[in-house]
Amino acid sequence: MKPLAPPPLSLLDKYVGQDIQTLYSTAVTVTGGEAGHGRASGVARSDDGNLELALRLPPELGGPGGGTNPEQLFAAGFAACFHGVLCLLAARAGLGAAECSVEVSVSFARDPVDGMYLLTAEVKIRLPGLRQATAEELVRNAERVCPYAKMAREGLLSVIALAT
Repeated sequence: MKPLAPPPLSLLDKYVGQDIQTLYSTAVTVTGGEAGHGRASGVARSDDGNLELALRLPPELGGPGGGTNPEQLFAAGFAACFHGVLCLLAARAGLGAAECSVEVSVSFARDPVDGMYLLTAEVKIRLPGLRQATAEELVRNAERVCPYAKMAREGLLSVIALAT
């Protein structure tokens, strides 16, 4: 088995084109489970079979807990992506950032604008061993490159359609 390695720095190369260029796509299907409700008792399965999780409503929302919830999945994706971008940018700049960590806190909240729901995210980055100014520049650049940060800032291009 080949040892794990970081992705190539070429991922930081700028793309020039008029259309979105898809590099990777995946799909996850959620079914309802025992309660017939994906968030309360569902199962999330990826199209390649590498992800299969029991979804459970956390106690704070009236559920039993004991499973993963959408906010945790979003926080994990955001943190992993931002961490990856930080590491690539640090490597390109010749900086040692092996001990860096990214913590993303996601909150499911009530929206005062429409009375329904929204998500908030707080990202905390630790870059031990780097000067403050260097760390701040690295974080600013990572925020510009990370697609999760861009989505949180600008919104997400999405299409919602009834499958036939």
